[in-house]
Amino acid sequence: MKRLLLLLLVPMLAALSGCGYNEIQKLDEQVNAAWSQTLNQYERRAELVPKLVNSVNAYMVNERTVLTQVTEARSKVGSIQISAKDLDNPEVMAKFDQAQSQLSSALSRLIAVSENYPQLKSDGLFRDLMTQLEGTENRIAAERGRYVQAVQAYNLHVRQFPTLITAKIFGYKVKPNYGVDKQDVITKDPEVKFDNPAPAGAR
Repeated sequence: MKRLLLLLLVPMLAALSGCGYNEIQKLDEQVNAAWSQTLNQYERRAELVPKLVNSVNAYMVNERTVLTQVTEARSKVGSIQISAKDLDNPEVMAKFDQAQSQLSSALSRLIAVSENYPQLKSDGLFRDLMTQLEGTENRIAAERGRYVQAVQAYNLHVRQFPTLITAKIFGYKVKPNYGVDKQDVITKDPEVKFDNPAPAGAR
């Protein structure tokens, strides 16, 4: 009986390998890994926000509205728990993208307003945090780009014959590629930079 099962199992495994099942598995894992790396960078940015707000708090006493917007946007991002398992949930992904976009907008306003404070721009801690933020934004863009490419490779494979048959049998569906509608923005390096610090005594 065991020999018979073994004889049946060998051709079944060979058939699965030949019909693209293993490749589907590999590409699916690549999508999940790419998204996990993207999340790591989003989380790193979120961790920088409270430090950034604290560093500007003493200087930007007249910009409480902007600081409140940044803090609230950071709080909203933190309230959304998401993982690679949520990639097939359009509602959750839409909330995640919206929250991240709001945080990006709030940070942009904060950076724009900070241009009016020469002493803040020359503060060592603030400049260090800006450097970290710029690096994180660049890594987010890079990881989102890799994620987009991973999903495109996966979707192309599961749509091809004969692997589309295998995909249907095992329940592998085409994945929505979040960010493709704004891919130019995703792959563009953000401008998070400042001019040279103002001379001492400048206002």
